[in-house]
Amino acid sequence: MGNKVVKFGGSSLADAGQFAKVREIIRADAARLFVVPSAPGKRFSDDVKVTDMLYESQRLACAGEDFGPVFDRICQRYRGIARDLGLQCDLEGPLQKVREDLAAGADADYAASRGEFLNGILLADYLGFPFVDAAELIVFDEAGNFLPEETQKKASAVLKDYTCAVVPGFYGAKRDGTVKTFSRGGSDITGAIVARAIDAALYENWTDVSGFLMADPRIVKNPETIDYITYRELRELSYMGASVLHEEAIFPVRLAGIPINIKNTNAPDHPGTMIMDRFDEAARKHTVTGIAGHKGFTVITIEKEMMNTERGFGRKVLSVLEKFDISFEHMPSSIDTLSVVIADAQLGDNLDAILTSLHEAVSPDALEVSDNMALIATVGHGMVRQRGVAAKLFDALVGAGVNVRMIDQGSSEMNIIVGVESDDFDLAVRAIYQAFVTA
Repeated sequence: MGNKVVKFGGSSLADAGQFAKVREIIRADAARLFVVPSAPGKRFSDDVKVTDMLYESQRLACAGEDFGPVFDRICQRYRGIARDLGLQCDLEGPLQKVREDLAAGADADYAASRGEFLNGILLADYLGFPFVDAAELIVFDEAGNFLPEETQKKASAVLKDYTCAVVPGFYGAKRDGTVKTFSRGGSDITGAIVARAIDAALYENWTDVSGFLMADPRIVKNPETIDYITYRELRELSYMGASVLHEEAIFPVRLAGIPINIKNTNAPDHPGTMIMDRFDEAARKHTVTGIAGHKGFTVITIEKEMMNTERGFGRKVLSVLEKFDISFEHMPSSIDTLSVVIADAQLGDNLDAILTSLHEAVSPDALEVSDNMALIATVGHGMVRQRGVAAKLFDALVGAGVNVRMIDQGSSEMNIIVGVESDDFDLAVRAIYQAFVTA
């Protein structure tokens, strides 16, 4: 078996005790040679993440206010970890450099990136691994757009000279050396980049949960863990709200055919969830892989007789949305109706103006607006080969007294999406889970 890349989230590196767990995990497998750390997360429910304190320090500094007290708390976190672990690395120099840069007007990307940077220094010293700055590997253009192929070439060229390394997550640099961060959760992407760069046999993503759950535990009590999931299923579930792994993190490893294992730092013996391009369907315990969704959608239904014969009808509808800089989530249709599902966050205050523009663009016979909607996706590769999946799903919803307002099945037949009233969202998720998992 080849080398493994192991990424640890903020909760896995929140204090010295968690650092000790991480070292035990790495030492338990000689293949775990490339490590990607996040910044220290919360130690308890009312704690503040280091990244959030760095953002606040930068905000205060740019406003000309005293950021010293907040930054001192950051220093205390790192000093406490170093003291409790008995580390001898130079921490004061890097901390002072960050303080000076913030005072000199460093931007938010630089500030936020220092959480991972400083944690990487500590972890490298604790493990006895070399430290490789992510700014040397990950490339963004002048506008701040990530450059994946240039990054992979650069990362491969740099890391080929290392047999092991700690590479901090979450950030890279523009071509001029200016630090640039990914979106929140971007350490997942760093781990995937490193995995592809060293042609890893496996990318282990360590967090505080034992893999993906088949449903939201806030809705379904003690849902089962997903043992195996394909990249495509992961994409569908992440898109619909399931959040364990940053969804963009799958692309570098998927291109290289590298599987991902989601593991729990606090329960390292649990197998977690294995993510790969394909696997033996016999390994699946259930017809469906997972159920996910979220609230906050509005559906605009356009009715027009003979719509199907009117060339350019769909284009005109989408042009209206484009005019308002709005993207749509789904667009189910029939011969004389077309529905556009829009997230309320996208819609904003533009509904009335959009309806007016639709009247002007396509002259509909009627326009109907349904708000307070929720979408639920039932996802699974095995669904396409099982008869009666849709019937089972809708029987479950009928039995629970849930009124289905919209149905949209993907052309791959890998998912069925239903729209329900937001008030019925939790009830519907529990009904679907019971029908396919616990029945």
